[in-house]
Amino acid sequence: MWLFWVFVAVPIIEIALFIQVGGWIGLWPTLAIVILTALVGTALMRSQGAHAWAEVQSSFNELRDPTRPLAHGVMILVAGMLLLTPGFFTDTMGLLLLIPAVRDAVMRHLARRIRITRVQMSASGMRRDPHRPPYGEGVIDGDYVVEDDPAPHGATRRPPDMADPDVADQSSAPRAGGSGWTRH
Repeated sequence: MWLFWVFVAVPIIEIALFIQVGGWIGLWPTLAIVILTALVGTALMRSQGAHAWAEVQSSFNELRDPTRPLAHGVMILVAGMLLLTPGFFTDTMGLLLLIPAVRDAVMRHLARRIRITRVQMSASGMRRDPHRPPYGEGVIDGDYVVEDDPAPHGATRRPPDMADPDVADQSSAPRAGGSGWTRH
C-alpha cells in the first residue's frame, strides 16, 4: 500500500515544486535547471556506475563478498532513473543516491530490516529416484522414447513423397515445412 502512496505523492510534490520554482525564477530558467540536472546527473551516474562495476569485478576476482558493490551499483542505477525523471524532488533524491556515504546509510538501514535465512542441504538430505544414476561426473540425466523404424536395417528411409523411383535421390534435402531430420 505504501508504494501506491509513493506513486501518488511524488507527482504532487513535483508539480508543487515546479509551480513554486517557476514562480520564483520563471519558466525557462526552471526548465533549464531540470535539463541541466538530468545531464549532470547522467554524467555522474556514468562515472560512478563504471567505478561500481569495476569494484564488482574486482570483488569477484578476489573472491570477496560482492554485496556492497552490487548494492551500490543498483542504487546508482536507481539514481540514474530518478535523475532522468523530470522534477526537482526526483533530481534531489537521485543526486543524494550518487553520494557514497548516503548509499552506505541506505544499505545499513535496509540491512537492519532484511532477514536472511540460509538453507543448507547435504547429499544425504536430498531425495532422488534410486533408479537414476547420480548427477555429476559426466552423467546427463534425461528421458527417451524408443520408436520402431519401419525401414530394414541398412536401407535408407525415403520420405513418402519421394517414393517415385524416377525422381533422383533427394532424401537428404529438406522438404518444405521440415528440416529433413524429422519424421513425417
